[in-house]
Amino acid sequence: MAAATTDGSSDDLHTRAQQSPLASKRAQQGNTPTEANRKGRFGGFFTLGYKEGFSQWWANVPAAVAEHAVLSYVPYLQKPPTHTQTGSAPPSANGSTISVSDDPNKEAVPIRTDSLTDPYGPRQWNSELVKLTGKNRALNEFSVERLGEAKDQNLVMLHGYGAGVGFFYKNFEGLSRVPGWTIFALDLLGMGRSSRPPFRVHSKDRQKSIAEAEDWFVDALEEWRVKRNIDRFTLLGHSLGGYMAVAYALKYPGHLNKLILASPVGIPEDPYAVNAEMPHPSQSTLANEISQDQEVTTEHTNSNIPDTAKTTGDNNNFMNARSKGQKPDHKDNDNPTNAPRKPLPKWLTYLWDANISPFSIVRWSGPLGPRFVSGWTSRRFSHLPPDEAQALHTYAYSLFRQRGSGEYALAYILAPGAFARSPLIRRIHGVGRQMISLNGTSTSSVAVAQQRRENGLPLVLMYGENDWMDIGGGYAAEQKINEEKERILQTATAEERSNDRGTAKCLIIKKAGHHVYLDGWEEFNEVMRNEMEDVSQHARRNNMPSKGVCP
Repeated sequence: MAAATTDGSSDDLHTRAQQSPLASKRAQQGNTPTEANRKGRFGGFFTLGYKEGFSQWWANVPAAVAEHAVLSYVPYLQKPPTHTQTGSAPPSANGSTISVSDDPNKEAVPIRTDSLTDPYGPRQWNSELVKLTGKNRALNEFSVERLGEAKDQNLVMLHGYGAGVGFFYKNFEGLSRVPGWTIFALDLLGMGRSSRPPFRVHSKDRQKSIAEAEDWFVDALEEWRVKRNIDRFTLLGHSLGGYMAVAYALKYPGHLNKLILASPVGIPEDPYAVNAEMPHPSQSTLANEISQDQEVTTEHTNSNIPDTAKTTGDNNNFMNARSKGQKPDHKDNDNPTNAPRKPLPKWLTYLWDANISPFSIVRWSGPLGPRFVSGWTSRRFSHLPPDEAQALHTYAYSLFRQRGSGEYALAYILAPGAFARSPLIRRIHGVGRQMISLNGTSTSSVAVAQQRRENGLPLVLMYGENDWMDIGGGYAAEQKINEEKERILQTATAEERSNDRGTAKCLIIKKAGHHVYLDGWEEFNEVMRNEMEDVSQHARRNNMPSKGVCP
C-alpha cells in the first residue's frame, strides 16, 4: 500500500483526490448521481461510495500525515510542527504492533510565528512525544507557547473517546491569545498518536476494575505533569476526557486551578436511561452522536432551553433543563423522559460486554472501513467547509484503524448506552475537597496532623444547545457541588470561608451539539478566554504562579 510522509503532507493528502464524504452527502441532497447516491439499504447512511472508500483504504494515509493536514488549518500556522515518532507509517495488516521511534530525526522542530504574520504573536508551536515510565508508554503533545512575556499559567486539553489533539484545531489559536498562558493538548494514552500499549484490567472486583481503567489514563496524565514540572494547571476535558478530568481531580488533588468539563460523559446515575423512542432527536442518546447532522445542529436554536440559560447558565435551576425535550408546561404523562424504559438491543449489549469497540469493526472491515467511518464524519463535520471536513475524515479514519488499546477501557467505565458504571454524580462533590498535605501536595504517607482539606475548586460545565449528552446531569452536578460547599462551610472558620474557592456553574453554548469546541467554536473560545482570565486574576490577587505551591 502507498505510504505518505509528513514532508509536504498537506499537498500529499489533497492530491489523493478522493471525494470527501461531505461532498458525497451534498451531492446526494442535490440529486447528483454518485455511487453513494444509488439505491441500497444503507446508501443514505454510509455516504462514501464503495470506490471512494476503497481508494482511501488503499491510500492508507499515516496518522502523522493526517494530523499535520488538520493542524494546517490553524490560523497563522500554515506549516504546523509534526513529530513522526508515532503514526509515521501506515498500520500493519494485522495491527499487532505500533512503532515508537527514538530517532531524533523524527522529532519536530518548533515553529515560531512573529508579529508580522501573526497579529496575536509572537508564539511558538510544538509537537512532541513525551516518554513515560514503563514499556511503550508515551503521550502525544501539541503545545502553543506565548513568547516575550512571563508565562505563569497552563491549560491542558483532553479529547474524547477515540479522538485526538487535531480535533481542537479551531481552538488553539483563539485560546493562546490570553497573555501568560501556555496551551497543551494531549492524546490520551492508547488513543490518538500516543503510544498504544496493551490494555489490561487485572482485578475481578467490579469497583477495582473501574478504578484500574480510570487509572490507566489519569496516572499517565499525572506522570506527564511531573515530567513537565507543572505544579498547578487548568484542566479542560471533553466527553470521555471530561470524565477522566474528574477522576484526575479526585485522585491527584492540589494541582488544579480550575476544572472545565465540556459535555462530559458519565455524570447521570441511570444505566438504563434510554428513552423509549430510540433514537429520538429531542433526547439524550448515544445514537445521536452518529445520526445527528451538525449542519442542522449549528443552525438550530433549541426553544426548549430558555435564553437565560445559554452561556450564562440558569441560576442552578436544575429541574428546568434536565431534559431538552421537555417543555415547561408539559404534563407528566407527556414528558418524554418518563417514557417506559427498555433494554438496549441484545446485539449491542453483547458487543459492548464482549469489549468489541466500534474501531474494531473499522479495522476488521478492510476496504469498507472508510465507508463505515463516513457514516459518522459526514454528519459530524457537515457544518464545516468541504476541505476541512475531508481532512478531519481522513484524520479520524487514520486514528480509528490504529491498534486497539485505550479504547478497550470504555466497557469497564461505561455501561451500554454510555452511562457510567460508577457515575460521577456520586463523587463529583468531592472535587476540590480532598485531603492534601500542608504544602499543597497529595500523599497518602503524610500524617493526619499534617494534612488539610482543599479550599474548593472552580468547576465549569459546558454543553451544546443541541447536545445529545444529558444537560440535566450538569445541573445536578452543579447543585450537588454547591450543596457540599454549603455543608462544609457550616463548620468552617472565618478564614476558611474567605479562602474557599469552590464554585460550580453550567453553561450552554448556542447552536452547538456534543462537540461544543468545534460546533460553536467562536463562542466556546470566548467563554474559555474569560475563564482563563479569571484564573489569571485570582493568581495575581493571591500572588500564586502555576509552578508555585498551593495556597
